[in-house]
Amino acid sequence: MEVVKNKLMATDLNTTCPNTWCPGCGNFGIEIAVKKAFSELINEEKVKKENLVVVADIGCHGKIADYLNVNSFYSLHGRSVAPATGIKLARPELSVIVMAGDGGAYGEGIEHLIFAAKRNINITVIIHDNRVYGLTAGQVSPTSPQNFKGNSTPDGSLDQPINPLELMLISGATFIARAFSGDAESLRETIKKAIMHKGFSFVEVLQPCFTFFNTYDYYRKNIYSLENNFDLTDKLIAQKKIQEWDYSDTTVSKIPLGIFYQTERPTFDELSQV
Repeated sequence: MEVVKNKLMATDLNTTCPNTWCPGCGNFGIEIAVKKAFSELINEEKVKKENLVVVADIGCHGKIADYLNVNSFYSLHGRSVAPATGIKLARPELSVIVMAGDGGAYGEGIEHLIFAAKRNINITVIIHDNRVYGLTAGQVSPTSPQNFKGNSTPDGSLDQPINPLELMLISGATFIARAFSGDAESLRETIKKAIMHKGFSFVEVLQPCFTFFNTYDYYRKNIYSLENNFDLTDKLIAQKKIQEWDYSDTTVSKIPLGIFYQTERPTFDELSQV
């Protein structure tokens, strides 16, 4: 492994596991951003490598745990937030990062996500949202647009998608952000801020599934970065900006990226030690 001036390189976090993601998968951008974020936080002495713990869900995204040379734990499908909560409460000094997909997090595991936000558990949840069940070959997910034609809805889905950022806002998350896997540098910075935030951090990553729901062109034409020249603690402003994009709208011209909301309140692990 190449080490420059005793600094940890992002490549030092590589493993020997062969990568099995499809060519063009948006997860590659997330992997690059996460390794850069982790290595920078370690080099800046903001976290210790031995204190990093990644909890992965089941799905295409979950393989990222095999590609990161840090402590990791595989959960049951949709249950990643629950063991992450337990790890953080048992070992408050650890930096716990959840990697989950839209299917597991917003479907089977939505109650865990809501209650972790409500309790302000001091963990970071990064959602790899490809808006489809990719591992099982293209079924509709909770964030698929209405009329989505997949293997489970060949005539088009009748469901309206949920807006997970809005759900997290009303559930009590104290850090809410959205990023794009096609912009690894911006994603890296967002992940660093999320990990350093004290409280429940939620980062949704728009992550195209090149095989079953290729949204690269759509996102690149419509995304824009928030300037964050507004009060990040104002829920009404955050809600207005979050609602700029309806997940069911495939013709919208504005999809904001960045930090929508950030505030401070006592974390659950702090309160439990009183």
